[in-house]
Amino acid sequence: MNDDNNSRPPSPDAPPADLWSSILDSVSSSRSTPAKQVLILGQPSSGKSAIAGALLQKAAADDAKDEAHRVDFALGYDFANVRDEADEDVDTLARLSVYTVPSSAPSYTSLLPHFLPPRTSLPHTLVVIVLDWTRPWTFVEELQTWLQWVENWAKGDGSRDLEIVREENRERLQSHLQHYTEGPVDPLPAATSTLSSTLLPLGQGSFTHNSAGVPIIVVCSKADLIDEATDPSAPAGMGGMVKGKGGEWEERTDGIMQVLRTICLKYGASLLYTTPLPATLQILRQHALHLLFMPPAPAPGLEVQAPGRNIFPFTQKSNTLDRDHILVPAGWDSWGKIGVLRDGFDAKSWNEAWERDLEPEGSSNEPGAKVLYAAFVPDQGAKPTPLPPFNNPVPEQSFLSRHYDENAKKSDRDPRGAFKNPGEVSAGIVGPLGSSSFNLPNVERALSEMESGMGPAGAAGATPGSRLAGRAPQRVGSGLPNSSPPTSATLRGPASPTAGIAGAPSPAAGGQSQHEVLQNFFQSLLNTKDRAGGTSPAKPAPTRPNGSSGNANGAGDDDN
Repeated sequence: MNDDNNSRPPSPDAPPADLWSSILDSVSSSRSTPAKQVLILGQPSSGKSAIAGALLQKAAADDAKDEAHRVDFALGYDFANVRDEADEDVDTLARLSVYTVPSSAPSYTSLLPHFLPPRTSLPHTLVVIVLDWTRPWTFVEELQTWLQWVENWAKGDGSRDLEIVREENRERLQSHLQHYTEGPVDPLPAATSTLSSTLLPLGQGSFTHNSAGVPIIVVCSKADLIDEATDPSAPAGMGGMVKGKGGEWEERTDGIMQVLRTICLKYGASLLYTTPLPATLQILRQHALHLLFMPPAPAPGLEVQAPGRNIFPFTQKSNTLDRDHILVPAGWDSWGKIGVLRDGFDAKSWNEAWERDLEPEGSSNEPGAKVLYAAFVPDQGAKPTPLPPFNNPVPEQSFLSRHYDENAKKSDRDPRGAFKNPGEVSAGIVGPLGSSSFNLPNVERALSEMESGMGPAGAAGATPGSRLAGRAPQRVGSGLPNSSPPTSATLRGPASPTAGIAGAPSPAAGGQSQHEVLQNFFQSLLNTKDRAGGTSPAKPAPTRPNGSSGNANGAGDDDN
């Protein structure tokens, strides 16, 4: 047994723990599919969905029938696998992801850095800016908005790693612009001494911005509507820029293209016009893949090396004549070619005007590109309904002061005149009564009825005060009735206004005016009522022949 155990060969050592992980990583890296991203920027209803469908080779949703009820997401996303169209047996070459934003509102654009961080996605991202030919007066303003956003997005957090990526990306795009050749070409040969003599620096006004080297394509969608005349009954903003066709129409559309080419040249961007026809959209997809798979820049050295081969070559030639098939690839254009299209266009002036718009506000008194473009292409969009004129109310004190001054100049408008001249007051104005107001028929009739209702004829001459005087008041705090005979003042009672009413409106006896007589009369009625309510009522005395009346105790004394 021991011999058998000793003769058995020793077991091999255990493999390292990371062996399988390293093998899987190597296989995965060798067979990994590169990921590329396309970021589509544009305003609502500019044709972004059609462009996204063309890039992914998917049928775009038919939103034209229900454009008003279409809902945009805060951030749209879709993807598709890219295969070699010439050889279908080849595996997937790349995975293409497309991101779209509904508008330039910060609430939407602020989401993009979270999904496309510049440090990792900058070398694999293409930006497509969509402009709508039904609103050509917005081209320059929208370009400034989107291009400034791309610059800020590419800056990221400003870390050292990001700066290295930005520099490599810029060198790659600059090499692509310098080595651009038009049309179908053979693969570039290896580096030779003759190649160094053919490499020229970039032209004037070319690639002065876009410091991160982001590939950009400016797409003017709906180019088929350029030739349509404006219909006054059509919705505002649709149709061509001017009515009819002719020299003015061609000059304006050519001028717009020259402005766009000048701006694209500054950022190393391409310019394409698209229509709903599949041909123009297919050219856009080919050019987008060509820019996404740009080879890296050659290593610096004494001899100029040719860049590597692009797996998606772009063979289309530039086109600046057909207005609905415009194609200006990045690296082909220059100021000289822009000026050839139509005389009178100064690319340098527009270049400087664009720079003034990017400077801080107020730093230059000369107009910028937006002002010049607005004068060249007037705004023909739908204008909002004007608001009614603002009704600024007059302050209350000012209003009252103005009317007070007006009324003060007219004596008949002053309400205080009724108090100044009571005799001239007309009926219906409230104020102090004049002397003639006491001779009122109603007052005389009321007093006559009071006198007639006193009783027999012997009391016809008695006043209301004499009737009340027939009740002898009791002493306050005493349980016995008042035994003192009524005085002459009690029998006389309160003063009656009958004398003043029956006669002329002269002052009453004692020098009192009629107003004072009437006031004393009503005051005496109130005082008598108060005294009658505070004491117990006494039995009325029998009427004597002489018309006087007394209490019960007084009658017993006379009998005795």
